[in-house]
Amino acid sequence: MNLLLFLLIGLVAGWLAGQIMKGKGFGLVGNLIVGVIGALIGGFLFDTLDIAVGGGIIGSLIAALIGAVILLWIVGLVKKT
Repeated sequence: MNLLLFLLIGLVAGWLAGQIMKGKGFGLVGNLIVGVIGALIGGFLFDTLDIAVGGGIIGSLIAALIGAVILLWIVGLVKKT
């Protein structure tokens, strides 16, 4: 059940990050990949900086969203060069 919840949060975070950064999503699979990697980045970043966003689904979604936005920003920088 935890894996399914992690993937669902990743999907939502990836879709939201796509909306924030480009105004559109990347499709179901693309959003899931961006969201899951973003969740890992966000979790690592918040843990390293010792920042608490709260527990539960909302806290996980916030961390995943911020990580996904950072990921898309980095990808945008790489694509421009």
